[in-house]
Amino acid sequence: MTAFFTAVVIFDGWLDGSLTNSAADDKNVQGTLFCVLIALLAIPAQIELSKLAAAKSLKIFLPVSIVASILFATSRYWPQLTAFPSETYLVFLSAFVLLALFLYQYISCGTSSVLANCGANYFSIAYLGLLSSFCVTIRVEFGLWHLLMFVFVVKSADVGAYAIGTLLGKHKFSPKISPAKSWEGMGGAIAAASLVAVGFALSCDIMAWWLAIVFGPCLAFIGQIGDLAESMIKRDAEQKDSASKVPGFGGILDIIDSPLVAAPFAYLFFMCGT
Repeated sequence: MTAFFTAVVIFDGWLDGSLTNSAADDKNVQGTLFCVLIALLAIPAQIELSKLAAAKSLKIFLPVSIVASILFATSRYWPQLTAFPSETYLVFLSAFVLLALFLYQYISCGTSSVLANCGANYFSIAYLGLLSSFCVTIRVEFGLWHLLMFVFVVKSADVGAYAIGTLLGKHKFSPKISPAKSWEGMGGAIAAASLVAVGFALSCDIMAWWLAIVFGPCLAFIGQIGDLAESMIKRDAEQKDSASKVPGFGGILDIIDSPLVAAPFAYLFFMCGT
């Protein structure tokens, strides 16, 4: 998965010219292939979330939620093709999606569980669509190396947390939500993320090495919080994993949970600190 994701992002950068550091090589439209990948991931992710919601007798309207998630996730991409500002796009999209949810609720369920269903749908769209939009924004505004740095820092934190937590974990980090997580694992996450962040900072000239030492631990901690957020949803639905499609992980949600929550903070860090 790591090799495939890296290959897609680098090939995407080659297509639009952002593989190099020269602004003269950049095309007007950035991140097309990456947006396609995000859109494809939104489909199984929404299906998995709908099954978790069904365990609590909530209905996710997949035709609306999948399309809306993709439109939210790619909100920074479309203004490259039109003169429509992304902020205006998001405002109108938010309103139209709400109206679409009411209409679908009326057609499929009538007046039964209106607040619960519409609320669950809007949550699913914000969780998978709005948070994903920050990944696309990082790709479009900062380039592929910033995107790769963000993703690799967060996922290396997951690896560090799992490895050190499995070997040395004794002090529980959040026993009510995820009994397997430990403070020792959090230390492993911070150490791994810091090393990867410094490596990217020095090799790709993204930021100063000392700033990367701040970036790594912050994203590691936030990424673990993102993992706990998804664990809360699964625990409420009394499910161990969101699905069983990916051996060793579970489902798509179990793979993207930490980058989703960390993406807004990574964008804010890149915006203010680089």
